[in-house]
Amino acid sequence: MPFLLSPWHIFFIGLASWINRRQQETIEYLQAENHVLREKLGAGPLRLNRDQRRRLAIKGKILGRKRLLEIGSIFTPDTILRWHRLLVAQKWDYSHRRNTSGRPPLGEDIIKLVVRMAQQNPTWGYDRIQGALANLGHQISPTAIRNILKEHGIDPAPQRKKQTPWKTFLSLHWDALGAMDFTTLEVWTKQGLTTFYLLFVLEQSTRKVQLAGCTRHPDESWMLQIARNLTDLEEGFLRFKRYVLIDRDTQYSHDFRQQLELAGPKCLRLPPRSPNLNPVPGELLICDATSGDSWSCYHEPCAT
Repeated sequence: MPFLLSPWHIFFIGLASWINRRQQETIEYLQAENHVLREKLGAGPLRLNRDQRRRLAIKGKILGRKRLLEIGSIFTPDTILRWHRLLVAQKWDYSHRRNTSGRPPLGEDIIKLVVRMAQQNPTWGYDRIQGALANLGHQISPTAIRNILKEHGIDPAPQRKKQTPWKTFLSLHWDALGAMDFTTLEVWTKQGLTTFYLLFVLEQSTRKVQLAGCTRHPDESWMLQIARNLTDLEEGFLRFKRYVLIDRDTQYSHDFRQQLELAGPKCLRLPPRSPNLNPVPGELLICDATSGDSWSCYHEPCAT
């Protein structure tokens, strides 16, 4: 007797086929999306936290190795199933119940102190940090310091020194850092509208600014005299500074920089097209070196 399909059978078969096709299209889209994200992130390894690995392990175990081979695009089936085995092993891990005796764990305050020393002193290695902690009364091994820095993603001293950001450099040398810059002022004289060049010097730690000089012709002889005034042993504005920031203006000649460095502060020339290297935007206290008067103004980082 031939088997005849009823309209309901045809309807459910068509519905199941449609659902299967929609699921396959969804899977293909997710696979394409995973490939795009993988290309966007690059060829390096992806770092997942514990919760992310747990979620993938649970879902991957349900699918099984064969299905994972068909749809997986980021992690291999062996990796996902290994994560699931670790989850199962953690369930039967009773090591926390053991009565272990040994070196007590480090306190949170010591860990923060180690991280702070490493961040503020890029050239300090493990032994140097250990010595500084010993001076403060904390006994800690170089291996423990290495593990702390590794957990916080801080590189060893050679790499950390090469990657010192501009903000860290400023915070380390804040009290010994000065800056210098020109501005212009248009004044009506008998000869007409005349340009005067004003040279300002900034003390980064106090935001104090001094008017170093004003002239119509900032030639080299005038700049050398300004350098001698700023580094005077009694009243020089830069006499206690180790570094002074300058741009690449031609007025800062080689002889001018050498004159400053002979008396103490080292000139740090800013790279060209660096509009965001002024570290002290905000209100500045400006002092006149001749009259002693002072006033405040608001200073924004300028595009040099």
